[in-house]
Amino acid sequence: MPCDASLSAVVWRRVRRGTEEPEGTVAGAHLLVLLSLSAGDKHGHALMKDVQRFAGVHLGPGTLYKALSRLEALGLIEALPPDDRRLPYGLTPSGREVLVRSVDHLGLVVAEGRRRLRRGASTTRVAPAH
Repeated sequence: MPCDASLSAVVWRRVRRGTEEPEGTVAGAHLLVLLSLSAGDKHGHALMKDVQRFAGVHLGPGTLYKALSRLEALGLIEALPPDDRRLPYGLTPSGREVLVRSVDHLGLVVAEGRRRLRRGASTTRVAPAH
């Protein structure tokens, strides 16, 4: 997918547990894979180890390869020439744009959560005992 057209052409809303991701963003395993690839090209096992290291999340092979397949279909990552028996993946320019948008969105959500927690700390009420 061309970089400039991909974000306007891809209308991707991921519905899970009754929530939708904002258009042009990713979350969950998709976000973790893009974050890992932003630090350099990796094959599947290296991706799993990197995500475990930086996020403390274990992505099983099924979850990982489903995310890789979806991200590749969207043009956000690409399979690179095989290295021995391993198939490395790389982040595309469109993938980098979606990653930036996703991290920015997540930052806004985290900032709002912190504001609410600070505000809530002074107004927390104890429920009456029945």
